[in-house]
Amino acid sequence: MSAMISAASMSRGKPTPGSTTVVVHPLVLLSVVDHYNRTCKDTTKRAVGVLLGSWKGNVLDVANSFAVPFEEDAKNPEVYFLDHDYLGSMFKMFRKVNAREKIIGWYHTGPKLRKGDVNINEVLRRFCPHPLLVIIDVRPTDHVELPVSAYVSVEEVHSDGTPSSKTFEHLPSEVGAEEAEEVGVEHLLRDIKDLGAGGSLTDKIQRQLASLKGMHACLHDLHEYVGLVTAKKLPLNHEISYLLQNVFNLLPNMEEPTFVSSMTSLTSDQMLVLYLSALVRSTIALHNLINNKIENHRAEQEKEKKDNQKKDKAKSKKDRANDSEKAGEAKKDDKKA
Repeated sequence: MSAMISAASMSRGKPTPGSTTVVVHPLVLLSVVDHYNRTCKDTTKRAVGVLLGSWKGNVLDVANSFAVPFEEDAKNPEVYFLDHDYLGSMFKMFRKVNAREKIIGWYHTGPKLRKGDVNINEVLRRFCPHPLLVIIDVRPTDHVELPVSAYVSVEEVHSDGTPSSKTFEHLPSEVGAEEAEEVGVEHLLRDIKDLGAGGSLTDKIQRQLASLKGMHACLHDLHEYVGLVTAKKLPLNHEISYLLQNVFNLLPNMEEPTFVSSMTSLTSDQMLVLYLSALVRSTIALHNLINNKIENHRAEQEKEKKDNQKKDKAKSKKDRANDSEKAGEAKKDDKKA
């Protein structure tokens, strides 16, 4: 391999399910979307690249990324091509810019795990002892959820005595940003669509609808999980039970008189605002109608006045022409006399 990576530049931390949290920065998401749109848009291919970052306690911070040339056989997942030399050369250039960022894993646009991911992950071990796999779903969907899923390769031991095999285990992930990145994302969103200070009513309703869809999806997952536990298809997890109990404890008592009175007052106030808004809108519409009629009447009068002036000018011009003609005839008669 022409571009070798030193051992000091490798990330030595090992992601552990249950204790490690993966934080993906917006810059990585934008880079992956750009990579996918340039190389794989409108195809069934997936984009593959390398993740750069560092450890911050138990948090694996994914701060940067770059694309890697990748091809695979759609029929046989064992056949693929990953340009190692390009990977090494690119990382050398990135290290000159920021030496703290090390290779911590790789990404692809999934949108789910594939059979060949274990083999590709083993290749990445040459550059990182315990590579992280982040699947970023760049395809727009109606589901309101994070498009990021993080995994780490673990050894699976079989109870029947067969040789162990590699598999992926899920890691908790979230999207986080530093202050400079937040400012950049805000400017980017403002360039895409100017929402103003609070956004229009349509934007607010769309955001509220998206939030309700996300809550509905979470409730559906909870319902499915409780059903599986009740049917004894999944073991009982006491931590999840405690969290569910906390959720139920935070729910308001809908039958409490104070809550009912507050909701009634709030609804009445909102209806009053809607009623006043309808009155104001009707008054403004009538006012505009009256102004429109006045302007039309004034325009008709001015037009009629201009027409009359034109007629008067034409009549006076004609009278002058007749007078001059009569005067000429009178002069001719005097000369004959």
